[in-house]
Amino acid sequence: MTDCMETAVKSENITIVLQGPKYPGNVGSIARTAKNMDIHQIYIVRDEPLVFEDMQQMATHFAADLIENIRYFESLEEALAGFQYIIGTTARKGRARGPLIGPKEAAGRIVDISQQNKVALLFGPEDTGLSNDDLRYCHAMVTIPTSPKFKSLNLSHAATILCYEIFVARLPVAEKFAPRLAQLSELEGMYEQLKALLMKIGFLNPENPDYWMMHLRHLFARTHLYSKEVKIIRGICRQIEWYAQNKKT
Repeated sequence: MTDCMETAVKSENITIVLQGPKYPGNVGSIARTAKNMDIHQIYIVRDEPLVFEDMQQMATHFAADLIENIRYFESLEEALAGFQYIIGTTARKGRARGPLIGPKEAAGRIVDISQQNKVALLFGPEDTGLSNDDLRYCHAMVTIPTSPKFKSLNLSHAATILCYEIFVARLPVAEKFAPRLAQLSELEGMYEQLKALLMKIGFLNPENPDYWMMHLRHLFARTHLYSKEVKIIRGICRQIEWYAQNKKT
């Protein structure tokens, strides 16, 4: 009997994305964790760069290259635009946050998806975490179990746990075709088109359309849309709008 072949995460397709981190020491610690777990790219969404020397001190010379190559972005949407799969992390629970999974389950998904797709591991600020508005970009949301007395983890600790689970995860090699998923920029274009159309036909409440759109986002996130499928949905939207404008009464 032959041994079952296994595959590991494709680490070059993994990026840690930090939304508004406040403390450079945390970023330095994350860089050291990332380097240990074979992840080599960090994006930061922030108005101003963090103090380089403070980040480098915590990263040590071991992960200095990650600190030197950090990319800064003005908006989260811009930072995530090129990714096909985004995992958000949250300590808070609620209906707007959708179904939550644990880090081990998330790691299993990422191993498979990372073979052909760019994956972002998204973390929020130390004091507030990711907002509902931030999480709307996510395909899945991870929560790390903790004692009821302490409901949240330090940012660098949370990143360490998730990165470790991804690093050690292994999946049997599947004999199947794994197409590329749609990028966030493609999905956001689709969502804006859907929102405009659904408001025009009176399906969305104009006072709070984003609340109802969140449910559609959760629905499509579960299906893992491919680029071709996004184009089909956008084509359907254009045809519906054309029909509504040209229908004779």
